[in-house]
Amino acid sequence: MTPRLGLAALGLAAACTWPLAGQAQVCEDVDHEGLSYTVCEVDPATDDLRLFLTDENGGLYGSFQEIDRQAEGRALTFAMNAGMYHPDRRPVGQYLEEGEEVMRLVTNAGPGNFGMLPNGVFCIGEGTARAIETLAYEAEAPECRYATQSGPMLVIDGELHPRFLPDSTSRHVRNGVGTTEEGDRAVFVIANQPVTFYEFGSFFRDRLDLPQALYFDGNVSRLHAPGLNRSDFGFAMGPIVGVLSPVDADRPGG
Repeated sequence: MTPRLGLAALGLAAACTWPLAGQAQVCEDVDHEGLSYTVCEVDPATDDLRLFLTDENGGLYGSFQEIDRQAEGRALTFAMNAGMYHPDRRPVGQYLEEGEEVMRLVTNAGPGNFGMLPNGVFCIGEGTARAIETLAYEAEAPECRYATQSGPMLVIDGELHPRFLPDSTSRHVRNGVGTTEEGDRAVFVIANQPVTFYEFGSFFRDRLDLPQALYFDGNVSRLHAPGLNRSDFGFAMGPIVGVLSPVDADRPGG
């Protein structure tokens, strides 16, 4: 496998002219095999990466704008939907916030994309972020500050999910996350047009060279990237992953 390259090595640069204090995420549009993707890289060691579901009053956030509104001296500098949820927007599988379990781990096969095993868990630890196949997650029992279960896995130990077909005709606007084994890089991707699972997984494996990648959704796929002047909206969401950064008082309007 070739050395793993950060976005800077791929010729990508931050698009935000006035970054917020502590902001290290880089978001950029990337073309691969005739398809367009928006890629956002987060540094788990320095960025305040976390999951959002309910606010301090127990209400569901549901949108990027509501998280930003309640941030109090900070701003949401990156976010995307982060896992499948029931009609009431509660997580389908494992979900942790600040180490507290909100929903249990689901290990059995089931209907839909979530149950297309192997699926996985996105685990945010102390300075790390990892996409981990569900049974490996259960066996390892890693210490996660935040965790969200989704599925299917897109890339497992450098290999595409075994059920992905090169000639598939099922296309959706999909989003997900890829990580290194060590958890020192987390790269979030959303397709800018409908793509197959095979195409989407191949982007993580072949272009980003990431050995682990987890699918978030394809019915609800949204991105909040202020540096690209983009903040998608629509029906209320369940789990959301994002980065909070202190507002830079020296920037215009700060």
